[in-house]
Amino acid sequence: MPPIRDIALTLPCDLLSGFALLTRLPLPNHQGTGARSAWAWPLVGAVLGAFGAALASGALWLGVTPGVTAVLVLALGAMLTGGLHEDGLSDTADGLYGGWTKARRLEIMKDSRVGSYGVLALVLVTLARWAGLTAVLVYGGHWAALVATGALSRAPMALMMALLPNARGEGLSHATGRPGQAVALVGLALAVVIAGALTGWTAVPLVFAALGVTVALAFSALRRIGGQTGDILGASQQLAEAACLAVLSARV
Repeated sequence: MPPIRDIALTLPCDLLSGFALLTRLPLPNHQGTGARSAWAWPLVGAVLGAFGAALASGALWLGVTPGVTAVLVLALGAMLTGGLHEDGLSDTADGLYGGWTKARRLEIMKDSRVGSYGVLALVLVTLARWAGLTAVLVYGGHWAALVATGALSRAPMALMMALLPNARGEGLSHATGRPGQAVALVGLALAVVIAGALTGWTAVPLVFAALGVTVALAFSALRRIGGQTGDILGASQQLAEAACLAVLSARV
């Protein structure tokens, strides 16, 4: 496990690198720390979740219905990340299920066009996220839900990078590098602490839900393309977010 002192010393650079990699926020020029910053990705997700929660609070205060508020929150999340994870989800669905060989699947995933599998995945997962978020907004507690979900849904990306080989040998995931398992575990522990502090014992099923869909996706990616890519990582975030919101909606 990386020493706490080392983490404290690199915190500003790793946070800045994480925001630069995972968001489209205007940030000062800096030297990115690549995969070393993977432990801080849950912090980035927590901040993005807080932005969404603030928007939700404002919209609800103005009398906007929970369903429309959920749409606004999802739209803000896509704007802040540039649709990075949604793009990964659609490319993953097209690639893993639209080709018959590893080479063809990777070729499809690199294609900027969206196929029928990608459209279906985007529609269904976004609908699942919207439904879960709407239920949370109806019954309250959206600050804890969105911040915890934002953190937990970013931890699986670092775990997949650390445990699975890069399937393509190029692209964003390859350029970022491969974090050590200790770095990924620090990120997971941080996400669990954030979720536990905000949701109490509900964090337990949240963690299992996020890791469950990640394991299923990891096995599918390993079998079909031999590892992970940036698209696979983006898909893991979307699926983990949908799973967490489903658990929260069931326990409100």
